Parts: sequence; structure tokens; C-alpha cells
Amino acid sequence: MSMELADFDPMRSDAPLIVYIDFKSPYAFIAKDPTYAIEDQLGIEIDWRPLTLDIPSFLGSARLDAQDRVVEQNRTAEQWQGVRYAYRDARRYARLMGYMLRGTVKIWDTSLVHIAMMWAKRQGRDILRRYTDITYERFWRRELDAEDPRVVTAVLAEAGADVAGFEDFHKGPGRDEHDAMQAATFDAGVFGVPGYVVEGQYFWGREHLPMVRWMLTGREGPAPDIAYRRLGGTDG
Repeated sequence: MSMELADFDPMRSDAPLIVYIDFKSPYAFIAKDPTYAIEDQLGIEIDWRPLTLDIPSFLGSARLDAQDRVVEQNRTAEQWQGVRYAYRDARRYARLMGYMLRGTVKIWDTSLVHIAMMWAKRQGRDILRRYTDITYERFWRRELDAEDPRVVTAVLAEAGADVAGFEDFHKGPGRDEHDAMQAATFDAGVFGVPGYVVEGQYFWGREHLPMVRWMLTGREGPAPDIAYRRLGGTDG
């Protein structure tokens, strides 16, 4: 399913579900398989889209050496606390799924791997899925340089994509398209990943997957418990 920039709407798609991801988000990584399970079990097509987060703008930045020692950082104590908790939480779920999740050594610019995701998407669902799987697993093992065009092109080829023309694409029209789509997406109020858009509504976080599934299956039966009920059984 191709998507031209002129037709791009951050909140609308021909597919029943839009999913926004960023390869540098540990939460998006552990949401990947449960989200694919919805696609497989319901027999639907998901419109997968990249969202390139500017993490330093809200969580500061840091760089580690090969021994995981902090060699450069620009974070408050509160930001460090939030980052460390996020990794501990994500690792709990990654272990349950049999995945390795190592903290990154820096805040990566994932725009290149996202432009490659756009390229893979236009060559078919199977290629996109293989590209997504390979990129996620190697990135979180620290085995993939997400900013190296040669590495990213090789992953595309391994996933089965035709890479002829990708160099010109990621340097020119692909970059322009990516940047314009990111601006439009943030302007529409989509700010975090994994992000789910169903029936024109945006849900942030994999904890909303039961609600997403319920909506996609016709809202049959009671709505999933959103776990925000006050003690005593009254809604708050």
C-alpha cells in the first residue's frame, strides 16, 4: 500500500489501523509482535508509519562508551530516573518474549532507518515485516548502525527489497517526504510510540491494544477494563 505525500493524513488511512513506531523506542520494540498478532489474527492490513522522536527535547541526551560508562550527558536527575525505569520496564517484557534489549549508547537519529521503512513499505507487506524484524532485533542488540547508509541498505536487501535507487531516494525525495510527514504527524497531535490510530482516534502505548482489538472487531461485548477505576467500583 503506497502513500503519496499529497494524500498523507496522519489520522486517516485506507487500512483500519495505523501504527506509529520509532526504532529507537524500547516500548515500540516490545509492542511489535503483539501488534503483528492483531494483524494476523484479524486478517487485516496495518498501515505502519515511522515517527522520528526528538528524545533530547524531553528526556535530555547521553552517550556511553563500550563499557556502558557515561562519557557525555545533558540530563537532570529526574530525566535519568525516567530513562532508567523505562529500560527496566521494557527489559522485563523483552525477556518474556525471548528478546535481548540493550540500552543504546547514544540517542540515535533514526530518520534514515525510517526512510528505509518507507521504501520497504512500498515493496510489499512481507518485505516491510522482514525489514522491521531485522532492524528492531539488531538495533536492540547493538548490532546495527542506524545512521550508516551502507548498513541500512544491506538490511533492506536482506529483507528482500530492491535497493536500486534507494541512495538517491534517501538523500532527496525520501528525506523531504519523511520530514514533511513528521511535521504533519506532530501537528496532528501524534507525539509518542507505539501509537495506534483507529476510527480516527489516537491511542499512545501498547496497553491500549485490548481496546484497539475491541474496536476493530466491532465493539462486541463489554469494553476492555482500562484499569483506571477508583476503589469502590465507581468510574473516575
